[in-house]
Amino acid sequence: MSDFVLTIPVLEETRREIESRLIDAGAHTVLIVDQAGNIITNCGKAHNGILDFTSLAALTAANFAATSQIARLIGEDDFSLLFHKGKKDSIHFARLGDEFILVTIFGDDVSLGIIRLKVSELMHRLSSILGISV
Repeated sequence: MSDFVLTIPVLEETRREIESRLIDAGAHTVLIVDQAGNIITNCGKAHNGILDFTSLAALTAANFAATSQIARLIGEDDFSLLFHKGKKDSIHFARLGDEFILVTIFGDDVSLGIIRLKVSELMHRLSSILGISV
């Protein structure tokens, strides 16, 4: 990865976009993490007040690394998104450029279709803000 400098104005604009597109659409929590599991930003609330963001970021990076190898085993270059559905809550992961992962946690009161639409819109906006290609 080339040097990436996240300035306060860029971070604020990133957070505004996440809030307006995903949090306002009903997502509980949204994080951007890098491939090493470092938190770039988080928005929303700690789900149920007990979410360990540091562990979630590390496990997200490991999850993407593992599924990347699975993709190669079946002849794919990579998987660009992952989705896990729970009884009450679900989590959607989307690759943001080559180095970042967008993590969205939402309840069963929000449809996956809405999340996917809002994530797609957000990805294009964030690529412009962060100066990366998606």
